[in-house]
This record gives sequence, structure tokens and C-alpha cells, in this order.
Amino acid sequence: MSDRIDRTTELQALLNDRILLLDGAMGTMIQRHRLEESAFRGERFHDWTRELKGNNDLLSLTQPALISGIHQAYLDAGADILETNTFNANRISMADYAMEELCYELNLASAKLAREAALAATTPHKPRFVAGVLGPTNRTCSLSPEVNDPGFRNVDFDQLVTAYAEAARGLIAGGVDILLVETIFDTLNAKAALFALQQVFDEDDLTLPIMISGTITDASGRTLSGQTTEAFYNSLRHAQPISIGLNCALGPAQLRQYVEELARISESAVSAHPNAGLPNEFGAYDLGPEEMAQHIAEWAQSGFLN
Repeated sequence: MSDRIDRTTELQALLNDRILLLDGAMGTMIQRHRLEESAFRGERFHDWTRELKGNNDLLSLTQPALISGIHQAYLDAGADILETNTFNANRISMADYAMEELCYELNLASAKLAREAALAATTPHKPRFVAGVLGPTNRTCSLSPEVNDPGFRNVDFDQLVTAYAEAARGLIAGGVDILLVETIFDTLNAKAALFALQQVFDEDDLTLPIMISGTITDASGRTLSGQTTEAFYNSLRHAQPISIGLNCALGPAQLRQYVEELARISESAVSAHPNAGLPNEFGAYDLGPEEMAQHIAEWAQSGFLN
């Protein structure tokens, strides 16, 4: 417990002193390896009845060296904060693979991999931290998936709370420093995650910093559930996150105005994780690292971040 308190204090001091660097995407780094079905299965899941290709979170169990290598690449690039490979490691999303009962183990294993990498790279002058990722799930509590039945929901608040609490327990047991509720397209899903975190904190008599990051879905400047940046912030500020920000969907040129707005109104530090522009007609991204760096540097110089 005292070690966690020390790391939280150190994290807050660094946030007050300089801009901290998050790592980058996990999914696209995994895609570079062009893994086939057998790689996702490994020995343990050789006879699993569902197709497992694309279940990136499972790789923390079946290909841990690959995930550790991705963490190391981001540390080598200067990341201060590693994100766990747990974007879909909840029983709602894992139902697609009939792997609901693995969720605690997936979060525990993923957190341990990131924790080990962060500890190995930590120095007195550059500590490294781990953010336990709680993704949005593949369902929405606010919107119906059936266009002809607007009152229908394929998930409810209590189911989300149960799923998020289980995931959080695994992440915490694995040693994360931060809990990151990210890629929020439905604020009600995020509220379920935050409610679950408070439950777990109360059970374990601990508190960890929370990062919150939403997704603006298109040029309208709104989340999928219809909130503006300001409304999104006001809906979640009660959680007193260590940071609040925006990620994915839009490239830096399109996302800039919303990050600027968030920086203007937020009482917390501000994070930003834009896509590499928007995909071209072939689904590829044309924005190169040099141009991306120029965009992000301008945001930092303008005082939008942290």
C-alpha cells in the first residue's frame, strides 16, 4: 500500500512539473506481426471452439513475449506511462469468444507484463508508470442497437458495473498505478466504470488515480451518445480524475479544437491521443510520424496538455 501511495505522489509531482508521455496504440503494433489463428491460440487454447484470431487481449497469455516487446518499444521511445493490453478484457466483450471466465486472469497477466517492463526501465530520474486500461466494451448502455426498437438495450448498467469491477480487480492485483477509462463513446458506460472503480476502492480500502478519455466520433464534435466536449467533461468531472482527455477517431488537425476546449474548462490535467489522421480510401493512414510530432508539439506549446 505504501509503495502505491509513493508512486501516486510521484506521478502527481511529475504531472505538475512537465508533460508526461503516454505510449501509443497496441492494436496496430500487434497487427504488424501478421499473426495467424495458431498464434492467438497457443498451446493452451489449441482446441477452443471459437475462432480466436483478433483477440488481442488473449496474447497476454499466449504470446506474452510479443506484448512485452511492444511495451519495451514504447519505453525505448520515451513513454512515461504504459497502457495494459486489456482494451477488451471484460466479460461483455469476451463473450464473443466464450472467454468470459478468463477476464480476471487476462487483466492480471496484462498488468504484470506492463508492470515488469515499467519497473525494469525505471530510473531515479525517469520513473515509469502503468495505466490499467478499461475499454468501452462493444455495447452501449444509452443507445439501442436495433433501429426499429429504440427502447431496447443489449446491456444494462449493472452488467457493466460487474464487468468493470472484475477487470479492475485484476488490474490492481497485477500492480497498475493508474486506472484508465478510455475511448468513451457512451458516457453511461463510463459512469458504470467509475461506479465500479469506487466499489473496488471501497472494498480494498485504497484509491488509485483515474484517467478518463473520451472519443469524438465525427466532425460534429460530439460523442456517439451525442455529448459535446463540455457536456462530456461536466458529466464525469465528479470523479476527480488525475486527467481527462480525448483519444482515437479523429486525426490531430480535426481533434485540436476539442482538446483546446477541454484544456480551457478542465480542472484536471488534459491528455490527448489522436489517430494518425483519417484513413484514406484504402483504409491506410497517410499522416507520418514527423507531421504527427509537429501537431502534438504545437499543442504542448499552446498549453493544452497536462
